[in-house]
Amino acid sequence: MPQFKPLFHGSRSAPDNPSPEAYDKVEPYLPNPDLIKAVNLAIFLKRPLLLEGEAGSGKSRLAHAVAYELGLPLHIWTVRSNSKAKDGLYHYDAVLRLHDVQVKQANMDAESRRDPSNPKHYRTFGALGKAFIQEDYPAVVLIDEIDKADIDFPNDLLTVLEEPRTFSIPETGEDIQANHAPIVIITSNKEKGNLPKPFLRRCIYFYVEFPSEEQQLADIINLHHHNKHGQNADAKLLSRAIPLFLNIRQNPMQKPPGTSELLDWVEALHHFDKPFLPDQLPDSVNPDLPYVELLYKLRTDLRFLNSGL
Repeated sequence: MPQFKPLFHGSRSAPDNPSPEAYDKVEPYLPNPDLIKAVNLAIFLKRPLLLEGEAGSGKSRLAHAVAYELGLPLHIWTVRSNSKAKDGLYHYDAVLRLHDVQVKQANMDAESRRDPSNPKHYRTFGALGKAFIQEDYPAVVLIDEIDKADIDFPNDLLTVLEEPRTFSIPETGEDIQANHAPIVIITSNKEKGNLPKPFLRRCIYFYVEFPSEEQQLADIINLHHHNKHGQNADAKLLSRAIPLFLNIRQNPMQKPPGTSELLDWVEALHHFDKPFLPDQLPDSVNPDLPYVELLYKLRTDLRFLNSGL
């Protein structure tokens, strides 16, 4: 089996020889050197990378950037309150199999590629299961918002993510062992408190700080704007818009705007209806902000803006 030794640089350049199933959408992402090091430590040690940080700080997008640069498949597992560790491995549709058995017994003239005598026709792999069965190269797996599940969920994952990286499918009698250790990136917003200590001990941990410097935000905006429009955003407009955005975030808010809201706002300022000129933006945060609905997402926060406090 060929040895794959990936190294992430945060360069946003496509690989020379991507895998046939590689994630191929350009991801405009600007990781700092410490985050790049954390990614490569996780790859080297074959441990999950756990990312924390406020919503909108770019945690989830990192997996897309890693998959694109390394030319690997990306499998996304969005965790919900009722998610179980098994959901990311496989799903077995017993109801569909029973239906096919009944159809066959009734001698109905129905074409189907499924054979009810073969249980493998009724199992599908989840995000992590798909990564385990990749033959010639690893895959990137994003386990998004792990803290939404119950407290047992993270520890249940440990039995699968650690050596020998195997799981069983009782319905088919299969034992699946990973051909390659997947590159696992896990995000958390701490919605239900701290994650279990045994789980934390086995992860590489990194806290993603929200960009607070004007130049950092300008670089992020220009990267996205250039990717979409072939040129940087208007520098004078950014010199007015970014300080206003940072001032908004300094106000007491239940839902401060993140980078996604900022990118949408700048896109609207440039291209929606007619472009805004820099001097058309107000000097301070007030209800006259254009496209305020892109920055304020809660009624309570909007009331605070309109009160002028």
